[in-house]
Amino acid sequence: MRSLATHTPISDDHRGTGDGVVAAAVSEPTAEQWMRVKQRLRSELGEDVFSSWFARVEFVSADQYTVHLSVPTQFLRSWIQSHYRDKLLGLWTAERSSVRRIELQVRSAARVKLPLKPDLAAVSPSGPVPLPASAPMFRRMPDATGGLGGSPVDPRFTFSSFCEGAANRVAFAAARAVAESSPDRPTPYNPLFIHAGVGRGKTHLLHAIAQEARRAHPNRKVVYLTAEHFMFRFVAALKNQSAIAFKEGLREIDLLLIDDMQFLQGKSVQQEFCHTLNVLIDGARQVVVAADRPPAELETLDERVRSRLGGGVAFEIGSPDLELRRQIVRTRYALGRAQHPGLDIPDPVLEYVALSVATNGRDLEGALNRLLAQWQFTQQAVTLNSAEITLRDLIAAREPRRVRIEDIQKVVARHFNVSKADLLSSRRTRTIVRPRQIAMYLAKMLTPRSLPEIGRRFGGRDHTTVLHAVRKVEELMSGDKALAEEVELLKRLIDE
Repeated sequence: MRSLATHTPISDDHRGTGDGVVAAAVSEPTAEQWMRVKQRLRSELGEDVFSSWFARVEFVSADQYTVHLSVPTQFLRSWIQSHYRDKLLGLWTAERSSVRRIELQVRSAARVKLPLKPDLAAVSPSGPVPLPASAPMFRRMPDATGGLGGSPVDPRFTFSSFCEGAANRVAFAAARAVAESSPDRPTPYNPLFIHAGVGRGKTHLLHAIAQEARRAHPNRKVVYLTAEHFMFRFVAALKNQSAIAFKEGLREIDLLLIDDMQFLQGKSVQQEFCHTLNVLIDGARQVVVAADRPPAELETLDERVRSRLGGGVAFEIGSPDLELRRQIVRTRYALGRAQHPGLDIPDPVLEYVALSVATNGRDLEGALNRLLAQWQFTQQAVTLNSAEITLRDLIAAREPRRVRIEDIQKVVARHFNVSKADLLSSRRTRTIVRPRQIAMYLAKMLTPRSLPEIGRRFGGRDHTTVLHAVRKVEELMSGDKALAEEVELLKRLIDE
């Protein structure tokens, strides 16, 4: 087996000239050139693709002909090698014509284990409140799929440990129905699609479904996979010439759970996932999918995949209201006291946490863990004043609302009394052009989307059209106070 640190060439070696003349030395590519390459990647591939595959790529070094880059995982190296080899080499060659080779290496992940006192070893300020050391942190589901396997399942994430409230009650009920259904009789909502922002319980529900379904029907073939694991297994199957066995294993599953669907990338991978969905659903097998947005808004997915996912039932887990936040705080505090009997956090402090940390359940757990760590490390009572200091940065961080291009188009269309179809059409009348330009301007100002992607979302227009619209609106606003105020009003309406 090749070492993870082995360099992987992305192009053929540079060959010297036949007459033995050594090429004149040129200045080496630099980190500044890598920044320009990344900017080109972001512009040409779009923000979503860049964030998924290139955000964690780092420049290491370079000589005259070779650029050395590093990535955190073997899977990421294989994926970039397979899908973006020519793109990377082409962009580097544009920066430095002498470059003939890109080498990717996996960064070392060695960890130093520090000695800890037994009573402090389980403290993790950023993770969930720990269970006793005897409980395994993760376990794999029993493999009943001919070697397909799955991603690890956290035994802490059960239905009994899930805090139910108004924001997640429907999704929770649907998840329980799936877990308790018979293998030969899936629920009417198939596939079940659960979407929510970070830290609101999507993964918790999928892990709970996996565990409860196996408990209720031990012979049921249940597989939980993250989208990244699915991609890794598929690419590995192609590489090992075992794609047929991989596909057959997928099609034998009774209950398939896919997490973080927004990260599924690659045309061939998405095609295989779509075929799997069709086979399982048509064969009365249950599928559950979780993502950070509804199916129609997963822009990087193939249209057929989005259509098939949209054909089931989608439930959203909303932001936790105050009562649910109080329940989460009480539950996690009870777990902390079970692990550390001397822990004492007064009720006013717990109420302060529930009132102040309004983002998601994960941040609430993090807040409780910080207070637990404070109590252990200082051996002093937790007071309201000390809690304010300990949680200062967490409370200051409010989750920004994610503005979508669809929201902008809807608000602008309603404000100017035109239809969304008009904004996306090729009509050039003044009553349509001006709202369209303002919508493009707002999409550029309020979202991280690139100009080419904004253009695609406005009827397949070129990025230069979007750039012209942005500049035109800026020019008009500078000389028209009424228009500037109208655009500010639209911003507030979009942000509500």
